[in-house]
Amino acid sequence: MIPTQAAYDRAITVFSPDGRIFQVEYALETVKRGTISLGIQSKHGVVLAAEEPFARFQDKSHSRKLFIIDRNIGGAISGYVPDGRVLIDYAREFCQYQRILYDEPPYVDVVARRIGNIKQGFTQQGGIRPFGVAIIFGGINPDGTPAIYVTDPSGSFIKYVAAAIGADSDSALDFIEKYYNPDADLEELKVLAAGAILYASRKKNIGKKEAIEIRFLEIGVKDMEAKFIGVDEAKKYIEMAKQRYEEL
Repeated sequence: MIPTQAAYDRAITVFSPDGRIFQVEYALETVKRGTISLGIQSKHGVVLAAEEPFARFQDKSHSRKLFIIDRNIGGAISGYVPDGRVLIDYAREFCQYQRILYDEPPYVDVVARRIGNIKQGFTQQGGIRPFGVAIIFGGINPDGTPAIYVTDPSGSFIKYVAAAIGADSDSALDFIEKYYNPDADLEELKVLAAGAILYASRKKNIGKKEAIEIRFLEIGVKDMEAKFIGVDEAKKYIEMAKQRYEEL
């Protein structure tokens, strides 16, 4: 008797006959259902941005999707937020370990690889499930070079110049590809990020009165210090994007 797909659903450590691990694929779908997050780098630094819907009376000063991991590294998540929070804590502990061991700020790729390894470990053990979250790690390396890496539920980690995760991420990347400038300063990157999120979210917000809320996290090459840009301050970049880009 040939096992049905349900048999492979229940066993995360078993490949299906066509080479698939269904629980990992379901976790990837969870990421695609999350609100969009993105990261863009230039020679001046890195900007992470996320669309963050808020419930009534929610404190907007608290971010659920953007995190300062170390002074020189930030993270943006999309997917199942509690899973992301746990992995961000792992990343922060690992950064502390790196500073104690080497007496210098951690490299972005080292942190991303470590979290990718943890995610991969959760794809090959019985009785557990994959982490249903993708994370964009962005920051400035100790040698002064900006870097962006993305990890997904499978455990892979890939380096990018610009990356987007979550719903309609392909549309956001199309927008960024059209207007991206590697020499842009951080202010221009924030306008571009706001435009990409607005462009990607335009279909689902047709006819809705609620404004899109965006939050930024920036890390400049000069000071190598991650800084939050709150939703209220971010509104000016949203307005600048609407004035600059005809598609919006």
